Amino acid sequence: GAGGGKTRMRAAHTGYPREPQAYQTFLLLTLLLTSFLSVPSCKAFTLSPPAAPRRGTSLHLSSPGLKMAASPLDLVRTSTARVSATASHVSIDGAAISLLATSIAGATTKSPSEAAASGGGAKMPEWDTETHFYDGGDATAQYLLVLDALNFCFWPSEGSWEYARLASGLKKSLLDDPDCLSASRLASIDESSLAALLGGGDLLPSMPERVRLVREVGDVLLDKYDGKAAELVRSAGGSAVKLVGLVCEALPGFRDHSIYRGTQVFFYKRAQIFVADIWGAFKGEGLGGFRDISSLTMFADYRVPQILQSCGVMLYSQSLQKRISDLVPIVAGSEEESEIRACTVQAVEMIQQALKAEHKIDVPSVQVDWYLWQEGEAKALAGLLPPHHRTLTVYY
Repeated sequence: GAGGGKTRMRAAHTGYPREPQAYQTFLLLTLLLTSFLSVPSCKAFTLSPPAAPRRGTSLHLSSPGLKMAASPLDLVRTSTARVSATASHVSIDGAAISLLATSIAGATTKSPSEAAASGGGAKMPEWDTETHFYDGGDATAQYLLVLDALNFCFWPSEGSWEYARLASGLKKSLLDDPDCLSASRLASIDESSLAALLGGGDLLPSMPERVRLVREVGDVLLDKYDGKAAELVRSAGGSAVKLVGLVCEALPGFRDHSIYRGTQVFFYKRAQIFVADIWGAFKGEGLGGFRDISSLTMFADYRVPQILQSCGVMLYSQSLQKRISDLVPIVAGSEEESEIRACTVQAVEMIQQALKAEHKIDVPSVQVDWYLWQEGEAKALAGLLPPHHRTLTVYY
């Protein structure tokens, strides 16, 4: 048989040692001597480190232990640009971009020199302390991470739940019980305790998923960051880009992406908004002192594409427009949904560039997002916007 062939081959070479251990030693020394003699000099006989990955390559976080080799925000920009360039359901009107940039410039109350402040030319937002918790310390980071773990998909509640109710309910609970967001309590939370944490009343949509995501936050903070979101923030060393990457590495629920025509498209909406919230709450100082805040993109959600469409920036195909107008849900990860979100990211990038080139106003994409979102909230409340697309998802 095949196993006996090796024995016969070894026995035929009577010059080799016959004991297995001696034979293996003899063979190893022979191989080493042969290799050494084939090398021109001893200096060349060295071990080289593995080659570094090519610039732009990345591991796309299929398990918690993997790390990004490329900037997560570069991935957002390049992948959404690819979708926008080939989209068949959504397009961007360049002329409307210029008009909207002019409108935003006209609404800017600060001069360009005042607007070009710290954080890469970013204008500091006014943090809404009426709605949000803020104590100037670690509890604020804990609050914001839990808030942004829950910050998605309010529309199935038909208006009874909106972001402000979530943020203010969580704030009240934290003021009443400073230990309510401890990592150990988050890790063991259930539906009834989460409902109470948010102020009671009718339940948020997708409660089982929200419970899972909050438990995930608790588990990760206990395992990696001494139970504190502030330690997660500090571990980024003042880099917004690094913090987005750390959040996505540690928390699978924040790994916001889709597959578009066989390729990955990245958005990282809630990871980015957590970083932006830290920056805004701390006014760019202390925990929020990120030197590269301008690297953030906009946060692809419902409201910003809704207002961009109303301004003529985002154009939908007739079939997609009918489905949105008829309140027909758009499937998460579908071509239509990926194109809406990708074109929204690219449209805001174009607006940001137009503000800089045409109006000498240098603000980052996150600031453009905040302006558009606030305008959208006001117009939606007044009933001045068309319906937004509806997608059942945990990402936004």
